[in-house]
Amino acid sequence: MALKILFVSHEVAPFAKVGGLADVAGSLPKALKKLGHDVRVMMPAYKMVIEGEGALAKPTEVKVEVEGYSAVDLFETQLPNSEVPLYLLGSDDLYSGTVSSPTVYLPGSAQHAFFSKGVLASCEAMNWIPDVIHCNDWQTGMIPVLVKESSDPVWNSVGTLFTIHNLAFQGEFESDVLAEFGLSESLFNMHQLEAFGAVNFLKGGCTFADHVNTVSPQYAAEIQTDEYGCKLEGLMRYLQDSGRLSGILNGIDYDEFNPESDTTIAAKFGPFDLDGKSTCKDALYDELHLAPIPNAPLLSVVTRLSEQKGMDLLLAIADRLFLSPMQVIVQGLGDEWIAQKCRHLADRFPYHFRFVERFDPNFAKRLYAGSDMFVMPSAFEPCGLGQLIAMKYGSIPIVRSTGGLANTVADGSTGFVFQQRDPEALLAACRRACFSFGQPDGWQTMMRKAMSHSSDWEASALKYSDLYESIVEAKNLKQFEKVA
Repeated sequence: MALKILFVSHEVAPFAKVGGLADVAGSLPKALKKLGHDVRVMMPAYKMVIEGEGALAKPTEVKVEVEGYSAVDLFETQLPNSEVPLYLLGSDDLYSGTVSSPTVYLPGSAQHAFFSKGVLASCEAMNWIPDVIHCNDWQTGMIPVLVKESSDPVWNSVGTLFTIHNLAFQGEFESDVLAEFGLSESLFNMHQLEAFGAVNFLKGGCTFADHVNTVSPQYAAEIQTDEYGCKLEGLMRYLQDSGRLSGILNGIDYDEFNPESDTTIAAKFGPFDLDGKSTCKDALYDELHLAPIPNAPLLSVVTRLSEQKGMDLLLAIADRLFLSPMQVIVQGLGDEWIAQKCRHLADRFPYHFRFVERFDPNFAKRLYAGSDMFVMPSAFEPCGLGQLIAMKYGSIPIVRSTGGLANTVADGSTGFVFQQRDPEALLAACRRACFSFGQPDGWQTMMRKAMSHSSDWEASALKYSDLYESIVEAKNLKQFEKVA
């Protein structure tokens, strides 16, 4: 069944990228388009996208009337290497300060109210009403509420899917925020939008959407527990019991992440032609002015600097890793206390450690291509894309068994997995990996298995397609029952 699908996100790679959501928004719609769906993507018209160097988004002839605002522009471009339209809804008052990806998520609620209302208004202005609106994370959580509460019958048959990419971020505001959305204060109750005294946008998405999913089956199970439920575990269990919660693994875009075609790395390589991997490693050493240590593996980390990503565990064992010996390169931005410790390690251990303190997607690919192992010891990980990219580039992942990491890395086959959130458990996994690295034949076999692991969007896109169809069928059945 070919459907009209609107994919809504506040970040879409490569136009605006804060985390893994941007990669999903920039790649899943392309896979859905290949399945025959009419897929369109919508995001805010950030200044950096519509006015930045090399900007490709052009204003359409459509003017969008958003309640509380004068008519605003709708811009259009396409996702790279595709025919998927990307629409950008503009408001100079709200997005003029968004000049780089780190400024995407500005404080306050005004931009979320404008964009949420504007998504529906844009569809009406284009005379294109989707069968399903696919919303992502708390910033879009009020869109299913607006659809369900709309008095316009055109929205009665529109289904909604709400995807949780990270339950820890929920979007909590005072109750007067409902007026910004044109919603009744009666929705501020424990069964609908209220949670612990605040309007919770993520809860709104979960309670009003036709279906809720997360980005891995394991994470869908974990968020029903006290440990990972972030105070909404009861709601997650209710969704599960009512058949409205599921998990679908993220994939990666092989147009973007593929060492056999990547022009940003020093040499191309693949699972059956590994020669280029050593060339990439040599080039990485040269770029960072790091002298290789004979027989020592090179570990990479591409991450947000936070305890959620397990950086506290890595820092706790760093000096013992260097004694193994191992060399480590960390790339990332985030918590200042972690950055400070990384700078200190770089000063103390210049032959073993490098800290690349910047957001640089092309350098990240050179790091994946040049390293032997990739460390991702997350406290929790809804899906994780780093381990998938690392495997594709022949960098063997060392991960904690949580969320999507547990679903994608097979211990001793395509990587090394440890269970407990403990520095000693991470150290033991790193030492197991180091021992295996010393067995060249076995190591190359593991590299080939990891690189051959299927992580593209094909299988997951089919699952999303089935989910959309089930939402539409259930919606149509409800409409039929009302008429009957």
